[in-house]
Amino acid sequence: MSKRTTGPEIERLIQLLAKLPGLGPRSARRAALHLIKNRERLLEPLSAAIAEARDKVTVCSECGNVDTVDPCTLCTDPRRDRSILCVVEEVGDLWALERAGAWNGLYHVLGGTLSAIEGVRPEDLAISGLLERAGTGSVKEVVLALNATVEGQTTAHYITERLKGLGVSASRLAHGVPVGGELDYLDEGTLTQAMRARRPL
Repeated sequence: MSKRTTGPEIERLIQLLAKLPGLGPRSARRAALHLIKNRERLLEPLSAAIAEARDKVTVCSECGNVDTVDPCTLCTDPRRDRSILCVVEEVGDLWALERAGAWNGLYHVLGGTLSAIEGVRPEDLAISGLLERAGTGSVKEVVLALNATVEGQTTAHYITERLKGLGVSASRLAHGVPVGGELDYLDEGTLTQAMRARRPL
């Protein structure tokens, strides 16, 4: 039986950090120790930032982005082209496209992809909201910027079929996005190239 070397408060911090993506138990222990050793410079500001995010961050009711206002700053930006809509799986994908400066239209976050294995159905995603936005008459093109996975392709096909008859063209990302690749892990140049080289479905 292993001996406990820290108090329950530190153990709880380690356990919570270990739940973050990319952090296992060892990395979480190192991160916790680093935060504790740098209490004033890191731990206290991080604690305050987390509390503020908990109280102020909300999900945009229009596109699904996260922001401190609803609708979000992207949806209310008058410089954005409101006739083109970019559909992404998750907020991280939206942020990746924004970092690359590859898109000047609006976004729509699905919240995942269709998956028979995991039991994710169309009603579990923000597809109905997408169809509603696409059918307003102001949207001319829907770009499906979904990950090049089996689930991403299945979701793109399903949405393309549902968009038929709404008077909008559908396109998807082309060159630059590898099969099995995820948008959040691609560099800005690759994303920009993929967005510029999109093609109709």
